[in-house]
Amino acid sequence: MKKITLVLSLVLFTLNGAFAQIEKPVTWAYVAKKTSKTEATLYIKASIDNKWHIYSQNLKSGGPVKTTFTFSPSKDFTLVGKTTEPKAIVKYEDTFKMNVSYFEDQVIFQQKIKLNKGVTAVKGKVEFMVCNDRQCLPPEEVEFSIPVK
Repeated sequence: MKKITLVLSLVLFTLNGAFAQIEKPVTWAYVAKKTSKTEATLYIKASIDNKWHIYSQNLKSGGPVKTTFTFSPSKDFTLVGKTTEPKAIVKYEDTFKMNVSYFEDQVIFQQKIKLNKGVTAVKGKVEFMVCNDRQCLPPEEVEFSIPVK
C-alpha cells in the first residue's frame, strides 16, 4: 500500500509540474499615431509585473541582454533615427557586477517612421530579458505587427 501511495504521489507531482504556469512577467502593446500624411510614431509599450524589470537598449557588454528592436525591411516606410526610450533607472546589480539601466512597471519606446504609403503595417520583433531580485528569465523574442492607418 505504501508503494502505491508513493507512486501516486510522484505521478501527481509530475503532472502538477507539467501544468505549472510559465512565467510571463512582461506584456507588450503597440500603437501607431500619424503625425502627418508622411510621418508616424510607433509606440511600443511594455507592461511589467510588480518586482520585475527589463533592461534598457543602452547597456554595456558583459551584462544582461539589452532590449533590442528589429524592424522588418519594407518599401512602405523608412525608419527615422533610432528607437527612443525614457530615462531609465540606473543601479548596480551584484549579479552582473556592474551598473545597469532598467525599467519597472511600464515603459514606452518610440520609433519615428517616414511613410512611403498611406496605410501599412510595421513588422518586427523585440528581444528582451526580464529579472527580479531573485532570478532572471531567459531572453525572449516577441514578434509584432503595428498597423499604420
